[in-house]
Amino acid sequence: MDLDDLQTFVEVADAGGVSPAARRLGVSKSVVSRRLIRLEAELGIQLLTRTTRGASLTEAGAMFRDHAAKACAEINSAREVLLPSGQLCGVLRVSVPLSFGPDHFAPVLAELAVRHPLLHLHTCYSDQVVDLISGGFDCAIRLGFLEDSNLIARRVGPIYGTVVASPDYIKEHGAPDTPEELQSHQALMKGNEAWQLMDGDKVITVRPQGRFKADNGTALVAAALAGLGVAYLPDGLIAGHIASGALVRVMQRYPIPMAGMYVVRPPSQHPDRKVRALTELLIEHFGSVSCIA
Repeated sequence: MDLDDLQTFVEVADAGGVSPAARRLGVSKSVVSRRLIRLEAELGIQLLTRTTRGASLTEAGAMFRDHAAKACAEINSAREVLLPSGQLCGVLRVSVPLSFGPDHFAPVLAELAVRHPLLHLHTCYSDQVVDLISGGFDCAIRLGFLEDSNLIARRVGPIYGTVVASPDYIKEHGAPDTPEELQSHQALMKGNEAWQLMDGDKVITVRPQGRFKADNGTALVAAALAGLGVAYLPDGLIAGHIASGALVRVMQRYPIPMAGMYVVRPPSQHPDRKVRALTELLIEHFGSVSCIA
C-alpha cells in the first residue's frame, strides 16, 4: 500500500475536501483524486463521499482513518530515526502575521531552515486569521489576546503595546488622558475591535470610534504619522517613531496590558516535531525578551 495514498487520504479526511488537502500536500487536485481512487480500488471499499462542497468519510472511511493516520505517523517516525540526530524532514506550513512578520519572524524561520537542511518551509504572510485546517497549515504564529477556540496554543514570548498619536494630531485635538476622553477622539483600528487598557490592577475594555480602518498594523502606523488619529499599536512597529518624536505616547495612566506571541496548531494528541522545533526556536529568540512588538 502506497504511503502517499495513505497520507493523502488522511489529509482529505481531516481537511474535509480535496482542495484544502491538495494545498496542504503541495500537489494538484487531480493528483489527490488519483491517489484516493487508487487507495479505494486497492481496499475494494469506498472511503469518502465526494460532493461539490467537499468530502466526508463513509462509515468504513471513519474506521480506517485512525489506522491510516497511525501508520503514517509510525513510518514518518521511522524515517526520522534514520536521519542525523535532531534532524527534521518533510514540509512545515506556517501562517505568519504580515505587519512585522517579515522583520521579526522571517529570520527565525530562515534559521530553522538552516538548522534542518531537509526541511521544506512554506510560509504565508497575512494579517487575516486563517483557518488552519482548510488552509492546509501545520501551525500559525499569532499575536495579542487569543480568542477561545479548539486550537492548541503555546505562548512563546511577551508583547507590549502603546497608545500613540502624532504631535500634529495632539496639537489640533489634544491628547486623551482617560478612557472617557478617548471616546471623543478618532481611533485608528483594524476593525470594530475593543481596546484593553489597565486601570490599576484591573483590565478595562474601551470601544473607540474612528473613520480610518486597515487590516494591517503598518498601515495604521502610516495613518498615525499622518495625524489621522490615536492608534493602539505594538511597540515593535512604533519604537523608532517614538524615539524620533514622530509619535507620542498618550493614555499613559491606562497602559496596554501585556499580550502574548503564540504558536497555535490544530488539536492532536501529539504535536508534530516540526511544529515543536519552531516553537522552541521562537522561545529561544523571544521568550525572555522584554519587548518584541
